[in-house]
Amino acid sequence: MPQAQQPQAQELTADVVVIGGGAVGENAAQYAIEGTDLTAVIVEGHLLGGECSYYACMPSKALLRPLDVAGTSADVDGLSPARLDRGGMLERRDSFVSNYDDASQVEWAESAGIQVVRGHARITGERTVSVDDGAASHTITARHAVIIATGSEPKIPTEFEGAEPWTSADATGVVEIPERLAIVGGGVVACEAATWLSGLGLHVTLLVRGSGLLSDNEPFAGQTVLDGMKAHGVDVVFNASVTSCTRENPEPTGLGKIHGGAVQLQTSAGDFEVDEVLVATGRAPRLSDLGLDAVSVTSDQVLGDNLPNWLHAVGDASGDVPLTHWGKYRARVVGAKIRATATATGAPEPFPVEGPPVPQVIFTEPQVAQVGLTEAAARGQGIEAVTAEVPYNSTAGAALLRNDVPGRAKIVVDRSTRRLVGATFVGPEAGEQLHAATIAITGQIPVHVLRHAVPSYPTVSEMWLRLLEELPEEFRRPAD
Repeated sequence: MPQAQQPQAQELTADVVVIGGGAVGENAAQYAIEGTDLTAVIVEGHLLGGECSYYACMPSKALLRPLDVAGTSADVDGLSPARLDRGGMLERRDSFVSNYDDASQVEWAESAGIQVVRGHARITGERTVSVDDGAASHTITARHAVIIATGSEPKIPTEFEGAEPWTSADATGVVEIPERLAIVGGGVVACEAATWLSGLGLHVTLLVRGSGLLSDNEPFAGQTVLDGMKAHGVDVVFNASVTSCTRENPEPTGLGKIHGGAVQLQTSAGDFEVDEVLVATGRAPRLSDLGLDAVSVTSDQVLGDNLPNWLHAVGDASGDVPLTHWGKYRARVVGAKIRATATATGAPEPFPVEGPPVPQVIFTEPQVAQVGLTEAAARGQGIEAVTAEVPYNSTAGAALLRNDVPGRAKIVVDRSTRRLVGATFVGPEAGEQLHAATIAITGQIPVHVLRHAVPSYPTVSEMWLRLLEELPEEFRRPAD
């Protein structure tokens, strides 16, 4: 019989090599080469599109939207409450993750002039990357830049070792529905997961190490979300540090499936037995086995943006704010800078803006939307903060949304500059209020000028007028 051919190692050359094909890596590659004859390669060992497309943002929001619509239908006169269809919700999730098939993402990359190489990448020298695809090892040389966009991975405390707990990927990819679920954490992932999983009919117990939810936000945000969770049957236990976790017959059964028998949790607030446990205690940059030592670079240098001029890190891997839209923004800036230095024509670098604010929407019930600084953070930076706060239902537009409109809105203004430095909106569809605040902070618009941005009636955006009216009289004119 003829011998099987051995896979052949290949050598490739490109102007830019991106390690990691999530949304951030895709943006970095696109902006580095668009409108030029430069070339780019993305190396991805799993699904092109990354965590956000398949295991985080898209599937979680696909699951949350039906709950939001159903909640509204039950709280607006003239409507019969919608009936949730658990199977239909999971089918909707599957459609938004393309049934975990990245063919359309690959098609987009190729249409943008980006070559996709499958396998695990390691840096082996200056501007040199080795890719192991399981059959052979290939070498890619970058003429100009290598970009690390490997994202992040869940932090699993030692108490859960050997218990095969769920991570956020299992929660978004849920296939088997446990009757009783414990979620460990009190941050964004924990609160969003508690919302959609309880909506799927699980009995959810949220075990929070601290004394409140969403501790990085204004205090009223966590309290309002807590009230919403309790109204939907979620048990929230504060000051509950897990000391041990044991499980009968733990087994890695697959994404979103129950990973074994009953789980026993011992905590500082008592003991709990559940059918599954989701650990949502944070994430860490994925920087292991990247070959950084081959070019005498440490993880601390990556996280501190102290890298050789040919090497860049973007997104979660850089230690920056772990939000997809923020990582994509940073990737666009890095990509454009590389394009400017790599092209013979000298394309212009992006115009720098000092300290652009970071926006975030938390898709709980109700939503939490926050940008810039909270009052506490502003004061911590030495800013003389002046605030204004109003109920979310303070406008006719908001009152029309539902019979019961929970939540509040708050802005934080720097007294010395009379410019907005932060804003928080908590209420139904609060995320739709956020971009106006992001623009106001980015554009450094004084609040006396914002008063002339007339909101339409009757919309929720009239809340801006209410907030600005709550500021002291002196803020209605320019500073002396």
